[in-house]
Amino acid sequence: MPNNATGDSSMVPTGRLIPTLQADGYTQMALDQMLLEQCQTSQTSGPMLRFYRWEGPWLSLGRHQQHWPNSWDELVRSKTIAMVRRPSGGRAVLHAGGLTYALVWPDAPRRRKQAYRDACQWLIDGFSSLGLALRFGDETASVAHPNCFARSTAADLVDQEGIKRIGSAQRWQHGCLLQHGEILLDPPQELWQSIFTESAPPPAPGSIPREGLDQHLSNALQTVWNHVNWSTDALTNQEGEALASLVSSSSSTVC
Repeated sequence: MPNNATGDSSMVPTGRLIPTLQADGYTQMALDQMLLEQCQTSQTSGPMLRFYRWEGPWLSLGRHQQHWPNSWDELVRSKTIAMVRRPSGGRAVLHAGGLTYALVWPDAPRRRKQAYRDACQWLIDGFSSLGLALRFGDETASVAHPNCFARSTAADLVDQEGIKRIGSAQRWQHGCLLQHGEILLDPPQELWQSIFTESAPPPAPGSIPREGLDQHLSNALQTVWNHVNWSTDALTNQEGEALASLVSSSSSTVC
């Protein structure tokens, strides 16, 4: 567990929980980028967490991902999927039938492996209480496969069968960490096959709620990061206007 607590109550960090949002990929990625930038410019910013769902199936590309199959462009042209670039790293992720989270964390541990472990423990605890044991993956990272879920590294969480259930990617910027995670629930079999030319992972167990999972995991974070004073705060009018401006510019940018 991250340990930023002090004996001075005035130094207890304030965390922000942003209500779950369903929106298109441009909006979701622009909002995460905006929150990361807020983290860098605010002297009092604490950790922020939000969950979200995507309007329609989207494929997000990692920040530095330069190559993908030509068939993906065909799927975009046929409006089978839409494609957007993430501000975080890693490989492509299909967002359909799952739940996504974004954690923005100032002053995270600079050791990447430790940061992943500290940033994921609440997920392990949250799913454990639902009867699904998760552990960190043990494969080495690879750029050979464009599909994020094709491998499970120390940044990812796998179940007892070795199936990758949560894929994570990070972006560090001026001492602030943005961690993206895709929680695999009900991956669409045919669409997965058409994109990645391989079978989709099996659905999550029935013990995992499809509704209310965001709140359950939010509670798990607050339990693990209990040194933080958490509050739920929707986007302000000013943030909404800034987001709209970012979306307008990002939606006109080709991946």
